[in-house]
Amino acid sequence: MSIISIANQKGGVGKTTTAVNVAACLVDAGMRVLLIDLDPQANATYSLGLALSDDSHAMTIYNVLKTPRLLKEAIVSRDGLNVLPATIDISGAEIELASEAGREHILKRALKPVKDDYNYILIDCPPSLGLLTLNALTAADRVWITVQTEALPLHGLAKLLQTIEIVRDRLNPDLQIAGVLCTRFNAQRNLDGDVVEKIEAKFKGKVFRTRIRQNVSLAEAPSHGKTIFEYAPSSTGAEDYQALVLEIIKRR
Repeated sequence: MSIISIANQKGGVGKTTTAVNVAACLVDAGMRVLLIDLDPQANATYSLGLALSDDSHAMTIYNVLKTPRLLKEAIVSRDGLNVLPATIDISGAEIELASEAGREHILKRALKPVKDDYNYILIDCPPSLGLLTLNALTAADRVWITVQTEALPLHGLAKLLQTIEIVRDRLNPDLQIAGVLCTRFNAQRNLDGDVVEKIEAKFKGKVFRTRIRQNVSLAEAPSHGKTIFEYAPSSTGAEDYQALVLEIIKRR
């Protein structure tokens, strides 16, 4: 069983796209998977067509952070994939939990009763390094970093790596960077190749061989509440995420 946080404090680098499509593909491969939407924007929830209305009484990750024993009740199933959804309510959780003792360990405690029920628990982190991301990193044993193959996203990694090191030293000594994924890759641009070389030099042996190529279908699928495999199964996006999951399973 692996608990994996998918992280990068920069938005738009493919965290949610990766979380949703890897989770769905792992389920298709026969794995038991729980996907946790820990982003106040609730993009993973929305991408799977599970968006909750403001007046909905359904439980979400917000309720779990407030009352960890409610986790099993908050999980919803979507075509064999178990999902812990989010709404904008979670944006207030960091302030509400700021004074709680052991606040960085809340998600870890909540997951303890269900850990053995899954092969993979994937956590879609918010584009920040606040309390929610700290909870994800403290609960996880591995972290995947998604990096868009452009210059600026690469420059922003230093703060994330510093945060991971702090979490490893103070909260979760078992945490390790298990994969770095290059996204929005365009083989026709020299810049992309240069950035990949720099990433591979910095993260020796940890960069996935699979590159997620630029693909309009990956951008369109969330607005239809579908995974890439449902929306455009013959697209390069579907092909790339299938290749990535094969690589993930092989590494395991």
